[in-house]
Amino acid sequence: MSSVSGDDDKSKDPQEVLNDFWDSLITKRPAKVTNIFPPSLYANLLSPQPKPGLTTGKNAAESYKAAAENCRARVARIVRECHRTNEKFTDPDFDVESDHTYQIGNCLDGLMERYSDPLPGGAAVSASSLGSALATLGQSNVLVPPAAVDLNALARVMDNDGDDYSPGPESVHRIEWIFENPSFTVNGYSSSDVQQGQNGDCWFIAAVATICSDPQLMDKICVARDEECGVYGFVFYRDGEWISTVIDDNLYLKDRDYDAWGDMYDPNGEREKRYRKNHQTGSDALHFASCADQNETWLPLLEKAYAKVHGDYDAIAGGYSGEAVEDLTGGVTTKLMTTRILSKERLWNELLEVNNQFLFSASSPGDYGDDTSARRGLALNHAYSIIKAVEEEDEQGKKHRLVQIRNPWGRRDGRGVGEWNGPWSDGSKEWTPYWMKKLDYRFGDDGIFWMAYDDLRSKFDNLDRTRLFDEKWTVVQRWTSVSVAWVTGFLTTKFVVEIKKGGPTIFVLCQLDGRYFRGLEGKYRFDLHFVLQDKDAKPGHHIVRARGAWFGNRSISAEVDLEPGTYEVAPKIVAWKEADEPEVLEVVTKMADRNPQKLRQIGLNYDVANAKGVVELSEEEKKKKEQKAKEAKEKKRKEKEEAENEKAEFEQWKKEKRERQAKENVDKEDNSEKKDPKTEGTAKTGQPPTEPAATESGVKKEEGPEAKTEPEAAETKHEDGDATATSNPEPGDDAGAPGPPTAPGLGDAPEAGGDVAPQPAANPAAQPVNKQNPWNAVCVLGLRVYSQDAEVSIKLVKPRNAEEGAVLDADGATPAGATM
Repeated sequence: MSSVSGDDDKSKDPQEVLNDFWDSLITKRPAKVTNIFPPSLYANLLSPQPKPGLTTGKNAAESYKAAAENCRARVARIVRECHRTNEKFTDPDFDVESDHTYQIGNCLDGLMERYSDPLPGGAAVSASSLGSALATLGQSNVLVPPAAVDLNALARVMDNDGDDYSPGPESVHRIEWIFENPSFTVNGYSSSDVQQGQNGDCWFIAAVATICSDPQLMDKICVARDEECGVYGFVFYRDGEWISTVIDDNLYLKDRDYDAWGDMYDPNGEREKRYRKNHQTGSDALHFASCADQNETWLPLLEKAYAKVHGDYDAIAGGYSGEAVEDLTGGVTTKLMTTRILSKERLWNELLEVNNQFLFSASSPGDYGDDTSARRGLALNHAYSIIKAVEEEDEQGKKHRLVQIRNPWGRRDGRGVGEWNGPWSDGSKEWTPYWMKKLDYRFGDDGIFWMAYDDLRSKFDNLDRTRLFDEKWTVVQRWTSVSVAWVTGFLTTKFVVEIKKGGPTIFVLCQLDGRYFRGLEGKYRFDLHFVLQDKDAKPGHHIVRARGAWFGNRSISAEVDLEPGTYEVAPKIVAWKEADEPEVLEVVTKMADRNPQKLRQIGLNYDVANAKGVVELSEEEKKKKEQKAKEAKEKKRKEKEEAENEKAEFEQWKKEKRERQAKENVDKEDNSEKKDPKTEGTAKTGQPPTEPAATESGVKKEEGPEAKTEPEAAETKHEDGDATATSNPEPGDDAGAPGPPTAPGLGDAPEAGGDVAPQPAANPAAQPVNKQNPWNAVCVLGLRVYSQDAEVSIKLVKPRNAEEGAVLDADGATPAGATM
């Protein structure tokens, strides 16, 4: 298991052996890959490195305004270019048309889709790719005489991969081709517009439905468009800052074109018209999300833009609604486990503020492990939007607390699953004419239904509550990189926050959103915790202790009213290692050959994100770093010089040894000529004379069962079965000075008239090698603080050196737990 086992252990006590084990397991200088590509290639895309010292806040709306203005300017430039060239806009960075036509798949699939593919030039090919090739061959009529096999029919079989249903989109067309009378919105935005498509992004669609009830929020996302040129601009919130993107109006369709398999006999074109009308026209023809109105286009375009900024549609499959609401509004989401709610009254009062101060979504629990897929009609493991909450009296004056909810599917599925079927569901006995009129409600298969407040808490296991911010708020943030020890505790890295004007304050500890660079996350996952305390407070004397609802949270937040003063945020990060996940280096080296275009896209996302954790060094730190590098360079030069001198001495010793041996051999031959060789050898022993075995340098080799052959002596066999070569490197290699041939006798008592060979430095290559991957967890960590104090500020306090480990738990009583 480790390099500490072996004969050397016999000279060590058990504690020393255990210490060696930990030394081999833990990286002494923890670090991570911070950029896939040279930063000079895209320096203009990176935010300036934060400088040491104090970071001051800015208005919460400032980042949004900058991103929106940039987005509008980009759209304007594209529109001018389209009119100059008389061409509609085609997005070169997310060209779904070419991606589909040439079956590349980069707009649909993630980076790891081709990770296990053979290298380019191999003979392996997928059935669908072979089917496409056969279809092309069949349409080209290049086989003369015609082949005995119907290539078009064979192509259809290969493309189906043995399944009657193809899960992917079948064609791509522009909006004006798909819709008869396209319009970005029809009667504005509405949660009833929203319908999920053939992607597992219910969490995102539910978030969109949640914010649809506030048209101002939607207008802030879709900031610019030109429907004639087919260009649309959107903004999203990513890692504490607003970003912008533009897309074209090409969309995926469920069904393929009428003549996709070759020319079909249709003399007057009527069959093609009917096919297109029935299969490729209107919202129902779209493969991904769509609006309920057959001519409304805003939702599929918004979903496409969200997929683009993350890299592909696959990247947005699966997630939590609260995170998507954050991405669309710039708010802060808190996860509420319904089984842990302390004050039901307080939660109800917050629900009454839906679409004002807060937005809410709800998640149903996972399946039961049997064939059940619903819970009283609710789809399991599914995200729903909370539209509004009301408290009204019935005819007898009794108050009822009711919540209106929406399923992002926009309807029930074929089994009738998707809507609540308990009290207050559509058609239930609670709905009297009095209530139908009071709540202005009509039954329908539209995904919208009502529940009692108590049923909401009992049937959903998680609520995502997102607080919204306006111009009254100031936000300040600071990012850094921290090493996460195997034995976890509160870090010595702290954020010192100064507040000059008291009031409500929201603290958000966050890590990078790995959804933007799926496949490059590496082996480590992190769970965030923190304590908020007065500056220099004693352990356990904290104001707030924040923990996530479960492992792997993207962020953790706390809201508290504070007096003016200086406060500390001490993070605690629990890390665990996904042993089967590849290292970043492995992914990059493989995908550089298999799919370089996709690697460029996702690698850039990775670099932009991780640049946040790189802090500009102070002048003093720069000088120390330069001095350290200078000393290391000088040390390496001396080691190289010593190694070369030792090798020269050793080579000189071998040369002199060979010369002495040659002279001795000549003398022996001269003496033997004076004697009878037949009788001299048997005079004393009665045995014929034998020649001594010698190495290349003339040194005798030992014989017997323990003697090694030359190939055996050239390697050292370890207990794990691996052999480590001990051949000598060339002068100047980092491995150190070369060693002498592994022949017995070197270092023994010198022969008469001989010298002891100079002993070169030990060769590190001959040392035992630890085959385990050492613990090397590094997290890019950020703190955001929202306050109504315009002068709020953050200062980062780091440990004295990178080797400082985590301390005990802030309570001062419980040692930190260990996890791998």
